[in-house]
Amino acid sequence: MNPEIRPLFEAATRPYLGAGRYAWHFARGKLRHDPVFFSLLRRGLLPDRGKLLDLGCGQGVLLSLLEAAKAQYHAGAWPRSWPAPPLNLALQGVELREDRVRAARQALGGAVEVIRGDLRGIELQPCVVIAILDVMLYLGEAEQQRLLDRAAAALEPGGLLLLREADASAGFAFQVTKWSERIADAMRGNPARPLRYRSAVQWIAELSERGFTVSAEPMSEGTPFANVFFVARKE
Repeated sequence: MNPEIRPLFEAATRPYLGAGRYAWHFARGKLRHDPVFFSLLRRGLLPDRGKLLDLGCGQGVLLSLLEAAKAQYHAGAWPRSWPAPPLNLALQGVELREDRVRAARQALGGAVEVIRGDLRGIELQPCVVIAILDVMLYLGEAEQQRLLDRAAAALEPGGLLLLREADASAGFAFQVTKWSERIADAMRGNPARPLRYRSAVQWIAELSERGFTVSAEPMSEGTPFANVFFVARKE
């Protein structure tokens, strides 16, 4: 890991010690190996004000990183080549699994609101950013479309929808992604749950139909997977 971001990494993962060693190791693994988290900060994608909703936030790793970023910036321990992080962005997470909600709340305390709820029905409040990272594959096709409709309606004009999903057209890398997720899902006790994927072209079409301007880029650096990161701005 780049020594310049080590302080941020430690600050973002340290709170999970209070949620148990599994939660701590999981947070450290995600931030060490998954490129999407630090990419958001390195590229300065997030606005400084408004509200960010992390849908399917798990144990809140992205939220913890954004909270740590504020503290590290104020402390002068911020990577010199990076733009300033969002300092006034309100954060809220939504997660279905009770154990993950509990871990997120224990780690984040009162700094961030984490709600237990089902993305298929929960009301989405007005916001400037919605993050949906590696979540859509667990929803049926119609459920995916309804969630995109509701996300588009909740976002303010100019708001961002940040979506990361596997590209079903990516050949062998997609097969690795699919079977890795199938094994992980079986270990979580869901061996037969259907997983639904789309190609990157299909995701771009779905977002464009809802009035978003979309950019897409590979987001699997350092991994064998076929993940793509979609940055969709509401016109």
